[in-house]
Amino acid sequence: MSSKAPAPGDPSGEAWDRDPDAFAEVYKQNVKWVWHMLRRLSVAEKDVMDAAQNVFLVVHRRLPEFEGRSSVRTWLREITRRVASDYRRSAPVRREVHTETAELDFRPGSLSSSEENVARGEKVALARAILEKIPDAQRTVFMMFELEQMSGAEIADELGVPLGTVRSRLRLAREAFQSEIALLRGAAPKREVG
Repeated sequence: MSSKAPAPGDPSGEAWDRDPDAFAEVYKQNVKWVWHMLRRLSVAEKDVMDAAQNVFLVVHRRLPEFEGRSSVRTWLREITRRVASDYRRSAPVRREVHTETAELDFRPGSLSSSEENVARGEKVALARAILEKIPDAQRTVFMMFELEQMSGAEIADELGVPLGTVRSRLRLAREAFQSEIALLRGAAPKREVG
């Protein structure tokens, strides 16, 4: 066998536990991908480095156990999802989000440049807060499609799910996002109690 670690898609993981350079190769080939995946999974930019380190700590510890039943990317995807989920579940409240409807209504030309920057930052924070309310699987598809401009087929391939699942998750995420916006604007129908 070659002394080089198998490529990320190579399911033959036999050499992992015998190759001292295997971890370095996995890290080198996948660190950017893990970084982007963590951002898709709503890990704050300032915390992505720590979360990525946690992903690769797990990889380093468990690499000898990797049996090659799936691609390295599939294995990394599951580790990354768990780390991101743990991050979100255990993270303290990290930002304040203003939800007054007046802050959602910015008229062009009515704000100075610095006010526009503050307003833009508040909108981004509000969008992130809304996204965090959407279930993980739906949020991931929504961000990949809407923000990263990936096609449905690319998302299905990346996540290892059928295209129909991607479409369903995207529809549900869009509905949830629109519902949250409507609630913030006071346009959502009132639910009757009783």
